[in-house]
Amino acid sequence: MLGGGQEPGGTPCSRAGCRTDASWQVIWRNPRIHTADRRKVWLACDEHAEYLRDYLAARDFPVELAPFTPQSDASQTDAPQDSPRPVAAEGG
Repeated sequence: MLGGGQEPGGTPCSRAGCRTDASWQVIWRNPRIHTADRRKVWLACDEHAEYLRDYLAARDFPVELAPFTPQSDASQTDAPQDSPRPVAAEGG
């Protein structure tokens, strides 16, 4: 096993500590630092999709959820995308 228990080629949820395979893309941008054509993508499992969306929406970031399949990772949008990164829980 590689990557903290994730199988090679797996697509883990971006929520910190979650090793469940992703089934959602959380597509967002920070309008203070990203141009309108720049969108970032986090991956989310069913359990954490709304949490990650709400986390970003609370910061007034434009955000949307889209279904994820491994083939949709880079083909969902023409805009540049960054790799998903873990998101720590707030307040513990």
